[in-house]
Amino acid sequence: MKKAKENSAAPTSGPQKIRIDGKEREFDIENPTLPSWVEERKLTAGGYPYDKKMNSDEYDAMLEQLQIELVKAQAWLQSTGKRVMALFEGRDAAGKGGTIFVLHQYMNPRTARNVALTKPTEPERGQWYFQRYVEHFPTSGEFVTFDRSWYNRAGVEPVMGFCTPQQHEQFLDETPHFERMICNEGIHFFKFWLNIGQETQLERFHDRRYSPLKSWKFSPIDIAGITKWDDYTKARDTMFKRTHKQFAPWIIVRANDKRRARLAVMRRILLSLPYDGRDLGILGKEDKKIIGEGPSFLKE
Repeated sequence: MKKAKENSAAPTSGPQKIRIDGKEREFDIENPTLPSWVEERKLTAGGYPYDKKMNSDEYDAMLEQLQIELVKAQAWLQSTGKRVMALFEGRDAAGKGGTIFVLHQYMNPRTARNVALTKPTEPERGQWYFQRYVEHFPTSGEFVTFDRSWYNRAGVEPVMGFCTPQQHEQFLDETPHFERMICNEGIHFFKFWLNIGQETQLERFHDRRYSPLKSWKFSPIDIAGITKWDDYTKARDTMFKRTHKQFAPWIIVRANDKRRARLAVMRRILLSLPYDGRDLGILGKEDKKIIGEGPSFLKE
């Protein structure tokens, strides 16, 4: 078996050649001035359907109402013993962490927790691939989110050479069987993919690079991935094709506007749970421009 490459995510420096919409562009993360071609399309990149962010006052009001509903849902989980597990996947800087934060913000941390695992330890590398994730699954009454999950093996690992082609193929073959067992166990299971445009990602990388509060989020993997957009797209599409199933569908959220994306995620979870006191008038209807299921949604 071919051995996975190591240290292939070493940082690069200087201008990077990037191909966007058939045009070659130059992007330098070390330049404190954001290129105009990024600034102009940071919201509408990738065919995003809105050209303005959601109004902050409207967002804050809706966010509070949905968070109240989440507190109700958590009480229902605790009284019934039901379990919720939600995976959050997407490209680097897609907004996973912020979305998870608003989900958990007012929930009781004793039974609502987030899992964000570091790279595998030496003992973990010798385990069954899914083993280190299974030990974090929810028990009775728990609401558990994963900030990245076993799907690392469908994206980052094959693109950056951290797994072999054989390991990647085995993962794609086994994952639907693994997730069917999760659903058969009665866990309310969600798989969210936060989808962003290329210029949106570059703008967020730039923001992280020059923010004293966010610089810790900017990693060598981010730097190395700047020129691998197409590779990640190919890996994502293969992942969708092989692991999008009726019993465990990929829920895709267009996330160039973080505010709309966060509300869309919260609304989908709440509309899917039959908790006591659910206020459908507050939840409203989903924005079909923002949220859908499966790879076909990205082509709409």
